[in-house]
Amino acid sequence: MRIKRTAVALAALSFLTGIAASPQVVARAFTAHDLVMLDRVSDPQLSPDGQVLVYTLRETDWDANRGRTGLWRLALGAPDAQPERLTAAGSNASSPRWSADGKWLYFLSNRSGNNQLWRLGAGPGEAQQATKLPFEVRNFALAPDGRQLVVALDVYVDCADLACTKKRLDERAANKASGMHFDGLFIRHWDEWSDGRRSQLFIAGLDANGIATGEPRRLTRDISGDVPSRPFGGDEEYAFSTDGRTLYFGVRIPGDKEPWSTNFDVYAVATDDESAPRNLTAGNPAWDAFPLPSRDGRKLYYLAMRRPGFESDRYAIMELDLASGKVREVAPDWDRSAGRLKLSVDGRTLYTTADDMGEHPLLAVDIATGRVKRVAAGGNVSDFSIAGQRLVFVRDSLQSPAQLYELAANGQATALTDLNAARLKDVSFGESENFESKGWNGERAHGYVVKPYDFEPDHKYPVAFLIHGGPQGSWVNDFHYRWNPQTYAGAGFAVVVIDFHGSTGYGQAFTDSISTHWGDRPLEDLQKGWAAALARFPFLAGDRACALGASYGGYMVNWIAGNWAAPESGAWKCLVQHDGVFDNRMMAYSTEELWFTQWENGGTPWQNSANFERFNPVNHVGDWKVPMLVVQGGLDFRIPAEQGIATFTALQWRGIPSEFLYFPDENHWVLRPQNSVQWHDTVERWLRKWTSP
Repeated sequence: MRIKRTAVALAALSFLTGIAASPQVVARAFTAHDLVMLDRVSDPQLSPDGQVLVYTLRETDWDANRGRTGLWRLALGAPDAQPERLTAAGSNASSPRWSADGKWLYFLSNRSGNNQLWRLGAGPGEAQQATKLPFEVRNFALAPDGRQLVVALDVYVDCADLACTKKRLDERAANKASGMHFDGLFIRHWDEWSDGRRSQLFIAGLDANGIATGEPRRLTRDISGDVPSRPFGGDEEYAFSTDGRTLYFGVRIPGDKEPWSTNFDVYAVATDDESAPRNLTAGNPAWDAFPLPSRDGRKLYYLAMRRPGFESDRYAIMELDLASGKVREVAPDWDRSAGRLKLSVDGRTLYTTADDMGEHPLLAVDIATGRVKRVAAGGNVSDFSIAGQRLVFVRDSLQSPAQLYELAANGQATALTDLNAARLKDVSFGESENFESKGWNGERAHGYVVKPYDFEPDHKYPVAFLIHGGPQGSWVNDFHYRWNPQTYAGAGFAVVVIDFHGSTGYGQAFTDSISTHWGDRPLEDLQKGWAAALARFPFLAGDRACALGASYGGYMVNWIAGNWAAPESGAWKCLVQHDGVFDNRMMAYSTEELWFTQWENGGTPWQNSANFERFNPVNHVGDWKVPMLVVQGGLDFRIPAEQGIATFTALQWRGIPSEFLYFPDENHWVLRPQNSVQWHDTVERWLRKWTSP
C-alpha cells in the first residue's frame, strides 16, 4: 500500500474512474470476487497532537472465508511518509485509541485467544497485554488522566464478581442437557440466542506501566440493561467527563417490556465512589443516546428522539447544562437525523454526519447558532477524527471504495490513501446519473441510474431494479459491500434505484410517511419512478427487467409479485427476494424487536389486525405469476427463516418457476466472502436466465 496525496478537486484517481493507466491496459468489469477481496478502511484515530494517524484495515482471507483486521500507522507530518503495519497478520486487531498524552496506543486483539486490551508505544517495540480478564472485552474507553480505563464485559448482572459469571459459564458448558429455559423476552436478538448475560461497564486502574490491575469494579451495578446496547453498540455509547470523575452512558432499562421499548436514557455515574448511576434524561420517554461532554465539562451533548416506540424518529442534537439541568436543542430548524457527535478542538462546533438528499456528508454544527454547514460533501462519510489542527475522515462513493482524506482549513479534501489501487487498476465502473419523479401526493422522489461498465448509448440493456431495506433507509452515494450497484453494472445490467416515501435524508415528514403505508405510497413511488426512468433513459430495456430487494426490499418484492406484475413496459421477467416479509401478521409474532412492527402497523396484531392484513403479501399469493429467487439466512432472527421458506413454498405450490438459496450460517446479511460470491453468482445467473433476449 502506498500513499498518493492528491487533491480531490483536481480529478478522480484513474483506478476509480476506469480510465486506463496506459494504452496497454484494457478496462474490465467489476466482479463480486473483486468486491469481497477489497481492503476496507475504518475507525481513523488521530494522535492528540494530530501528527500521527492510526486506522483499522480489514483484509480478506479467502481460504479461511473471513475478514481479518489489523492496525496501520501514517505519519502526517512527513511529506513522503508511507503507511506502516502496526500489528502482525494472523490475529485480529481493532479499536485503536490513544492515551491522552499520545505516548501509547491501546487496541483490542485476539492474539491471546480472545479479545483483550493491548498497547503499543509511540516508538518501536512489542505490544504489551494490558488486560487479562476471563471474558472477551467488547470495547473500552481510556480515562483522561491515563490512570483508569472502562471495559465492556458480558456478565450475569446478579453476580457479585467475575468469578461468579465464569463459574456459571463453566457449569453450563459441562451440562449435557441442551434445553434453554426462558421466562421473558428477548429470547433471541439479531443472530444470537440469549444466555442471560448483559453487557456491563467495569472500571479498572492502570499501573505505572499502563497495565490493568486488580478486579475491575462494575460501574453499572444497578443497571440490568446492556451497556453498550446490542447488537451493534460500541464505545460511542459512553464517555468520561473531562476530569475523569464521571462516566456518562446510554442504556435502556428493560424491565418486562424490552422488546416493546425504545426508551433509552443517558445516565451519569461517579468513577471514584460507590454511588448509584443517575438518570439525566428521565423526562423524555423516547430514545436518548451517545453522550459527549463539552470541553469545559459544563455541558453534555447527546442525541434524542421525541416519539417513544419509533426507532426511525429524527435524532435531534441536545445540550444539557449539568449545573442547572436546563436542556435545549442545538439545531431545531435542521430537519435531518444526526449521527455520532464529535467536538472541534475549540469546543464551539459539533461535527456529525447525516443522510441528506442521497448523500451522507460530514457536517459542522455551530453550537451557539445552530447553523449547519457541509464540510465534506459528495459520497458517504462513514467516520472521522479530529485532533490538533487536523480533521481526517473516511469517504466512499458509487465509484470508489473507502479512502482516507484530510480536510484542509480552506475546505479542500486531500486523499491520504489509494487503497485497492492494484486490484482495481484496470476496472471500469459504471457511471451514475440522478433523476427525480413525481411520486405519492405529487411529492418528488429521488433516484439514480447506474450504466453498465461498457456502456454504449445506442444499446439496450437489461435492468436490475433495486429496492432498499429499512424501510427507513436510502440509496446514498456509497460503495456498499452487499448491495452494490457496480456488481450489476459489471455484469452488463443497467441499475435503477428509487428513494421512495419512507427514505431518510429528505426530511422527517418524508420518512414518517411510510408507517402504516408499506404497500401503497412506496409502491406508487416505485411505479412512477420506474416509468420516469424508462422515459428519460432510452438505453433501459424495460421489457427485460427484474426487481430485487432485501429486508423491507424483500417485502416489497413479495408485494410487487401480487400487486405490480405488469408495469407499463410489460411484466417483470423475474424477482429476487432476500430475507423479506411474507406474512406480516406472523412476522409480528416471530421477530424480536417488537417496537418496530408495532409502530409500523399502528398497534399490535390483535388490536389492529386490519393494518397487518391491509398490505400483507400472503393474501395475494393467488395473483403471483413472476419467477422468483428466494434467499434466506438461517441466523436471521429479525426476519425469521420461516418467512423465506414460506415464500418458496408458496411459489412451488403455485407452480411458478422458483429457486431457494439458503445460508444456515448467515444472519440478516450475507457476510462471509465465499457465501457472498455464491450469492452474487446465483443472483446474476437468475437475472441472465430471465432477461436474455
